[in-house]
Order: sequence, then C-alpha cells, then structure tokens
Amino acid sequence: MATPDFVLELRKHVGSAPLWLAGATAVISDAERTRILLVRRSDNGWWTPVTGIVDPGEHPAGTAVRESKEEADVEIRVDRVASIGVSRMVTYGNGDQAQYIDHTFACTYLGGDPRPADGENTDVRWFPVDALPEMRPHMLDRVEAGLAREERARIVTTTESL
Repeated sequence: MATPDFVLELRKHVGSAPLWLAGATAVISDAERTRILLVRRSDNGWWTPVTGIVDPGEHPAGTAVRESKEEADVEIRVDRVASIGVSRMVTYGNGDQAQYIDHTFACTYLGGDPRPADGENTDVRWFPVDALPEMRPHMLDRVEAGLAREERARIVTTTESL
C-alpha cells in the first residue's frame, strides 16, 4: 500500500522505530444494506473494506471519504462510527514498525463506478452481505460492526491480528 508522504518524512527522523498512526475503515453498503463494496489488496490479495491512514489534521471520517474516492472511485456518506480498535504492532519487510488505532465507519454508497482507481487494489466488487469472500478475522469484525444497526460504536479491547 502507498505510504503517505508525512510517514516517509517521519521515517527520516525516527528510522524504523514504532509509529502510532491513526487509520480509517469505510464499510460501504448500498442503501438497502444488502450488498457491501470490498477491495482486493494488491499487496496481499485479501478482500477488505476500503482502509487508509489519516493525514495530519484530517478527521478520520474525512479519511474514509477520501480513501473511498482514491481507492475505489466512489462517493460515500459516513453514517456513524461503527467501532474503534487497535492493531497489533506491525513490522514491515523493510523493518519499519507501526501500530494503528482504527476508526471503522458505517458508510452508504452514493455514486460512482467502482473500480481499482489508484493501484493499491486489483479489484473492487459488490458482495451480498450473506455471501462475503474469505476475509481476515479482524476485517470481518469491522464489516460486521459496519453493517450492524447499532446506535453506539463498538470498542474493541483486544489487540487485533493483521
């Protein structure tokens, strides 16, 4: 996945030391909540909701909107915070380490022709909510939270595995 410029700049100062970064996940459904839009990541081939790193000064909900346009070329409305959680420490192939606080949002598709728009994904596809592809457990948890008709956000207290 593309590394934001601000992270590259931070890496010049801290090397591969652990960074605490904010992330956003957009669980995008159609208006009837019968289908969900997923992307297939180019780095590992897994199906996931749209995800991304929050830029400095950006609201996490704004990140969900921006990343949905950048990655899948769709317009969305953020409806609510679905869950807040923390990833495990991730060590990348180059030795860089990071841990993420994830803000998962329930979102509604407004328009656009879904497609892999920026090279971070190889496919973008609608799936019936009762026939999802194989997904990593923490992403499936985010999807479940995003599709739930709950009024309050879920607070995930266990460290997720990526």
